[in-house]
Amino acid sequence: MQHGSAIDRVHLDAQTFGDRALADELLGLFAGQCRSLSARISDAAASPAERADAAHTLKGSALGVGAGAVAETASRIEDGLRRGGPLEPADLATLAAAVAAALAEIEGSRRG
Repeated sequence: MQHGSAIDRVHLDAQTFGDRALADELLGLFAGQCRSLSARISDAAASPAERADAAHTLKGSALGVGAGAVAETASRIEDGLRRGGPLEPADLATLAAAVAAALAEIEGSRRG
């Protein structure tokens, strides 16, 4: 991954066999999942199992496109929730920052 990059483009290119249109489509789907799943993870009214399931799904999506920081934080949240622990505000803040960085990079790549 390039230093300071939220999306590992080498990984994404390998996943999409260098097909730029496919990569763009996957990133668009990932952006939508980031928005909906991070909201679900943050939803205090959702059960810990529902929140853990959302974190698991987000982790898998992030791994698929090379969004390492999103995947790592979602994994930590999922593990904590599955162990019965509380959802740490610091983890939510870290997830929000990682998601924001990934979304900004996706938007930037669509403009340029």
